[in-house]
Amino acid sequence: MCSESLVVCDVAEDLVEKLRKFRFRKETNNAAIIMKIDKDKRLVVLDEELEGISPDELKDELPERQPRYPFLSSSNFSFFNLRKTFIVYSYKYQHDDGRVSYPLCFIFSSPVGCKPEQQMMYAGSKNKLVQTAELTKVFEIRNTEDLTEEWLREKLGFFH
Repeated sequence: MCSESLVVCDVAEDLVEKLRKFRFRKETNNAAIIMKIDKDKRLVVLDEELEGISPDELKDELPERQPRYPFLSSSNFSFFNLRKTFIVYSYKYQHDDGRVSYPLCFIFSSPVGCKPEQQMMYAGSKNKLVQTAELTKVFEIRNTEDLTEEWLREKLGFFH
């Protein structure tokens, strides 16, 4: 269901279960769950799952011309090809003192130039998704080129 003033989409039940399992996964590799909004059903749904993927490889998995992914360049900019994306990313984080942790990061890809309707729908649904998945490390990128290992380590450094 969506509210009248701000469009807040529910999270699909199967995605809620997948996020719960992802949170408690035993694997020690990096992995990502990429989500999108099904506009017709007004639901946040699974788009893609990726295993063993670095932040730089994740960025490269977001193709230039796919409508669901943000990418801006002078040669391929299209108002209609920009799409916001939700990513939950399990990252193997090597601390300066040698410890290893596996933080679960929520990355909201929010490119400049998206349709206003889409901006409202994703902005309204972001907090609900973060609460549903019980995530505390929430980051936003405006350009997929920003999604690098250095960027993620810098962001995670504020939590430790």
